[in-house]
Amino acid sequence: MLRSGPRNLITDVDGILVGNAEDQRVRSGVSVVLCEQPSMASVDVRGGAPGTRDTDLLDPSCRVDRIDAICLSGGSAFGLSSADGVMRWLRERGRGVAIADVVVPIVPTAILFDLLNGGDKGWDWPPYRDLAYVATGNASRDFRLGNAGAGLGAKAGNLKGGLGSASAVDPASGLQVGALVAVNARGYTTMADMAQFWAWPIEQDAEFGGLPPPPRGLGLPVSHDRADLTHDPADVARSDPRANTTIAVVATNARLDKASAERLAVMAQDGLARSIRPVHTPQDGDTVFSIATGKCQLAGDPLALAELGTLAADCLARAVARGVYNAGTLGAARGWRDVFGRR
Repeated sequence: MLRSGPRNLITDVDGILVGNAEDQRVRSGVSVVLCEQPSMASVDVRGGAPGTRDTDLLDPSCRVDRIDAICLSGGSAFGLSSADGVMRWLRERGRGVAIADVVVPIVPTAILFDLLNGGDKGWDWPPYRDLAYVATGNASRDFRLGNAGAGLGAKAGNLKGGLGSASAVDPASGLQVGALVAVNARGYTTMADMAQFWAWPIEQDAEFGGLPPPPRGLGLPVSHDRADLTHDPADVARSDPRANTTIAVVATNARLDKASAERLAVMAQDGLARSIRPVHTPQDGDTVFSIATGKCQLAGDPLALAELGTLAADCLARAVARGVYNAGTLGAARGWRDVFGRR
C-alpha cells in the first residue's frame, strides 16, 4: 500500500489544483479541480439520478480527449450553470480548445442536491456561475475539507456530509494518485450507530479519527433505529430519498489513453462502495471523473492499470470518510464530532 502524500489531498498529484467557494446564506457551494495543463479525462456514472454537463464527450469514442477543469457543484440542476463561471475564468486566460480564432474551455460538471438544507434558495438567478468563477480563481494546492465548496450543504445518511480528499504516492516510481469527493449520500458512511467509518480498514495515519476496531465486526447491517436519531427529525431532506448524490474526481500523474482513463473511473467507483452503504441507488446520481496528467510513465506490467485503479478506489473511500469526519453541524444535519463526541 502506498502512503499518503505530504498534504493528503488530491493536489499531491502534480498539475492538479483545487479551488472552493461557498455562500453561507444559501448553504451551498462549488469546488473546481483545475488542471495546470490540459489533461486526459473520463467519467463513470453509477447513480440512477445523475446531473451532469459535458460528460458524453469523455467517452473514448468521442474526439475531445483533454479537459481544462472539472466542476463539482451544489444546487441540483441549477448548479450546472457553475461551468459557465469556470469557462469564463479559463477563457480570460486563453485556455481551451482552439477552433480558428475561438477558444472553448472544456469543463465537465456534476451536481448534487442540497436544496432542502434550510439555506435561502429564493434567488432570481442561481449563484453558481459567480461562485465557480471565484472558486477557480482560488485554486491552489491547499484547501479546506468538510463544510467547504460543494460539500458545504451536503449530508451523508444520518450525518452532515462534506468535501473530502486523500492521496497515495510512491516516491520510488514517482506515481501519484488522489481523490476529491463531495459526499451527499443517501447511504451511511459509518457502521450504523457506531463511530467507525466503513472505510476504517484502509485508514492511514488516523486521518479520520484513528478509532479502534469496531466492537461488532465489519459485517453488520446498517441500522435505521438509533442511527436515525442522530439526525434532527425536522430535517426535511431525510424524508425525501431523492435529495442525494455523491460526486467525485480521482486524479493521477500516470500517462493514460482515454480508454484507460475510463477504466480508472470505473474502478474508482468501488471506493464509494467501500465507504457508503447503500450506494448507487436509484435516487443517487453518483458520478466519478478521472484525470490523468501524463507526467509519469505507468509500468509496462499488464496489471499496472488494475493496481492504479485499486489505489484510486482506496483513495476515494478514504476521501469519503475524511469529508464526513471534517464536516461540522449545519442546520438539521449534525456533524460526526457532535454526534460521537470526539475531536
